[in-house]
This record gives sequence, C-alpha cells and structure tokens, in this order.
Amino acid sequence: MNNTWRDFVLLQNLKYFEFANGLWTGKKPPFQVVTVVRNTNFTNSGKIDYSNVAILAVEEKQFSQRQLIFGDIIIERSGGGPKQPVGRVVYFDKKDGNFSFSNFTSRIRVVNDSFDTKFVFYFLMHFYEGGNTTEMQSQTTGIRNLDFAKYKSSVHVPLLPLQEQRKIAYLLSTVQKAIEQQEKLIRHTTDLKKALMQKLFTEGTLGEKQKKTEIGMVPESWEVVEIKSLFEILQGKQVSKTNRIGKNQKPFLRTANVFWGNIDFSELDKMNFTKEEEKKFRLIKDDLLVCEGGDIGRTAIWEYDHEEIYYQNHLHRMRRKTESIIPKYFMYWMSLIVQETSYVKDAGNRTTIPNLSKSRLGGLYFPLPGLSYQEKVVTTLEGLDKKINFHEKKRNSLTSVFKVLLHELMTGKRRVDKIKFN
Repeated sequence: MNNTWRDFVLLQNLKYFEFANGLWTGKKPPFQVVTVVRNTNFTNSGKIDYSNVAILAVEEKQFSQRQLIFGDIIIERSGGGPKQPVGRVVYFDKKDGNFSFSNFTSRIRVVNDSFDTKFVFYFLMHFYEGGNTTEMQSQTTGIRNLDFAKYKSSVHVPLLPLQEQRKIAYLLSTVQKAIEQQEKLIRHTTDLKKALMQKLFTEGTLGEKQKKTEIGMVPESWEVVEIKSLFEILQGKQVSKTNRIGKNQKPFLRTANVFWGNIDFSELDKMNFTKEEEKKFRLIKDDLLVCEGGDIGRTAIWEYDHEEIYYQNHLHRMRRKTESIIPKYFMYWMSLIVQETSYVKDAGNRTTIPNLSKSRLGGLYFPLPGLSYQEKVVTTLEGLDKKINFHEKKRNSLTSVFKVLLHELMTGKRRVDKIKFN
C-alpha cells in the first residue's frame, strides 16, 4: 500500500458494510417468483452473465431479506476449481426487477456514504486477483468453500476521499467498457462468419440447382468425393518410454497444441526421432493437422517457418495429392462440419475412447467445388478471421491495461486525485 493512504476500514465493519447469505427456496408460502444469480453467472471481468440465470419460486420472507439492489456486490462462497479459487466478485447493475442470489454466494452491501460502491467492488476484485483468497478456502467433496469470516477480517478497504474513489472507478469502468465493445465486435463477426460458412459450404453463391448426395444437398456442379482421394493421410509417431531417452530429441505437437485454424507453440513436448522419422513426419506448408482423439476432427493448417517440429500419433497429417483442393478451404469446411453437425463425430470410433481413425477420416465424403470458388471462399473467410484477430488483439491489450491499472490504482502507485474529469 502507498504510505500516503492512512485510513482503512475493515470489511467486517458493520458501520460501513452489510452482509447476507444466499437464498434458499424454502417451503412455507406465500411464494414469489424471482431471478436468482448463481456463481455460474459470474464472469472473470466482474460482470454478471444474465443469459442463463435461474427463475425460482421462493419464500417471500426469504426474498425480502435478500433482494438485490443496484450497487450490491455478490461474492462466490463455494465453487472454484484447481486454477480458480473461490472469492470472485461481481457487481449488480440492475435498477429494476426482482433479483436475488444463490446459497453458494453472499451479498456485500455498502451502507455508508463514505464509500463509492463501484470503488469497493474494484478493490475486492484487486484483492482476489492478488491471490489472497487461495489460503482462505477449504475443500469438501470436491467443492471449495471460502472462509468468509477470515475474508472479512483480512480485507482493508482504503478510505480515500470520495471524489478520488469515483475517479478510480470511472477510469476502470471506462477501460472495461472498451473491452466489452471489442468482445461485442468479436461476437458479431464470429456470428457473421458462422452464418456465411453455412451458406458457402452447402448452397454456393451462384444460385445453382441442388442435387441430393451422400452428405445432403449441394450445388449440381460440385463433385462429392472421398477425402482420401484428395489427401495423403499419415498419423504421427507414437510416444513411448524408449523414445523419451534417445539422443535426437525433437519437439512435437499433440492434440493440445492444435486449435481451429492455429497452433499453440507455448508448450511443446519432446521425443526421439530417427533421421528416417524426421523425413517421414516433417511438416511442410499447407499440411493439415487433424485431431484423431480428444476433440476429434479439430483441424489446423501448417503455415509456419519452424522446420524441426513433428507430431504424435493422436494427430493425422493431411497432405494434398491433387491441385484440385485448396487445403485452407478444406480446413474451413471441417470447422463447419465438426462444430455444427455430427457428421465427423458419428464417423468416429465409439466403442472405446472416441477417436477418428485414418480409414474413417479418409472415407468421409467431401463436397468439392471448382478452384476459383474455393479461392473466393478462402479470401472471404480470411478477411473475417483478420477482423476477429484484430479485435482479439485489441481486447487483449485493453485487458492488460486494465490489470495494470487495477493494481496501480488500488495500491496507490498511481494517483488520480489531481486529475480533472469532465
């Protein structure tokens, strides 16, 4: 904390803060239908996701003591996970409606005009982001529970001049609104891409008559072929104890590295490859990598300069053997078919762990249009991908700015008391 911050108030001080435990439905009438915020509605940004809130009939007496009002803070008391401790907070921003909160949460209400509610919320978010609730949780039957008494006695809220509190809250809210705008643009562009793909890969753009095929209706001029007629399919090298100790250790890709349209190089495993295996499992431009296990069918394209990265046997490498197919067009088609239909999953082996064998993948039918059409589709979808990537980078940059500001403003490293806002 900044040494110039002299005054703090413990969160447990009832002169400033009021608390209530979460709602139980109860069994005694009269009942009232209310909207209940659960910890599944919490987001890491502190916003409440109202898209899937619960609508419940609860005792009027229970509800009257637990009705949410604008500016209330809801804290997660039970839940969490291995990488997400309990103690997240969200800010209730509704002025109308009958809202309450579930029994896995508690409400914190600012009851003293010395504090701005949004400032207190951001301070509690900062407290959580600093990892301070990790040692305040206990675990029973897989559920993590927050020691709320310890939490209240550990949080020291800085009692800054009210105007400075409001400036801090305004700055942080402004950055969050900018992040939300980028997320809105990402969602809009993603939805547009999804709708466009549905048309591009099933109807075409020329208004052609449709014909019935093994995979449904497609334009008359399109061929329907087996995937193995277009690509050479090769599974990667199997991981074993013996190839972990060879002298020629090389990095390789697993299914965890392969995402839709891109490859994550942040965590690469290694195993031994002979010189012959290096040639066999080498990746070249426009190779496709398809997940054999896990999220079966998930596909990425190799567009990278890395020369000595190989792949394991839970991935298929698809290398085109004809110029009649553009690999990236096929990748986009797989994205639609795997994520929006059950065609690929139904082809997988369901008798053991779900997997997509080489023969089953190669035997799938694929609607093949002319090259010029494929090129136009790839250009269109790449343009949308670039737009999505642009907004994702902007969102990520703003998120980094928010985290730095949250830390600096809540520790006094950055002061805003002298700044004037219109």
